[in-house]
Amino acid sequence: MHEDFVIARNPEPDSTLPYLLRIPLGEGILLKAKDTWPRTAKVYCHRFFEAWPEDAEVVERVGVRSCVRRGAAIDLVLERGRENRSQFVITTIRGGRQAVFWQTSRTTKQARPRVAVSAARAQGLSDLPIVVDSAERYAWTFSDQQATTRRLALPAGDYGVLDADGKLLAAVERKSAQDLVSSMTTGKLKYQLTELASLPHAAIVVEAGYGKTLQHDRVRTAVIADGIAETQVAFPSVPIVFCDNRRLAQEWAYRFLAAAVVASAADDFGSGAVAGLAPSAPLAPLPAREPTAAELRAWANAHGHEVSANGRIPGAIRAAWEAAQADG
Repeated sequence: MHEDFVIARNPEPDSTLPYLLRIPLGEGILLKAKDTWPRTAKVYCHRFFEAWPEDAEVVERVGVRSCVRRGAAIDLVLERGRENRSQFVITTIRGGRQAVFWQTSRTTKQARPRVAVSAARAQGLSDLPIVVDSAERYAWTFSDQQATTRRLALPAGDYGVLDADGKLLAAVERKSAQDLVSSMTTGKLKYQLTELASLPHAAIVVEAGYGKTLQHDRVRTAVIADGIAETQVAFPSVPIVFCDNRRLAQEWAYRFLAAAVVASAADDFGSGAVAGLAPSAPLAPLPAREPTAAELRAWANAHGHEVSANGRIPGAIRAAWEAAQADG
């Protein structure tokens, strides 16, 4: 018979991981954790090598049906009807440090949505020159996109494109869910939006879905939801876009900046040129409209070609029509 799975409060008052977990495997594996269950996202944990505190305040104690180590993962099944199946995955993160992520099948799907990011050029641009704000930490590299980056102090946003005169044409402010809520409740977001709204094109991209953003350990859901809605009403020209993860947020920003470049050229904003792109490069022409079968038959009859009244148009007729169009 297995021991219980135990969740307690971390007695360390300043810890960013407020809970302790005891996994009944072997002599017991102790972890510090960010939350009591991976409900909306994976829960970050790391090993707790000290003895279990005798005065720890137990939050939950649940019987265990199964606890099995499978390679780099621990599968845990609890003796209850809901929130009973989860997995602890041991991995290595930045700097070579070991970390543990507590997940369920639901949070795994949310963290890695089944979306294939396209490698196609945005707006047909072969090399979009993106400027990254010099103060941006852990910046996007756009390595999967048709873009190049360089560092520069931006007057607004974290990523942008410049016109031929070096002025900021479009910008994207990147935020995590926590950063969005924090900047909104402290008033910082209003100043950032004022700067962004002064640009021809600007947006805020959140590296989390709307539902994940509403989950906060200190701010009520209604306060966050109302704040986002009020912000969008006050600054309608700067959309707040919620993406599921960092990769999708980067992809969206790349295509937004590319669309701003093309729109600027079409509207003849400023000089109509963007720094790093040839100002004389014309937009790709629209393809000619394909003739209908009835139009091809009428053309063939008028020019002495034999064609049946019904059925598929022969390739020779279509080729003759295309040659006649090319000859003018």
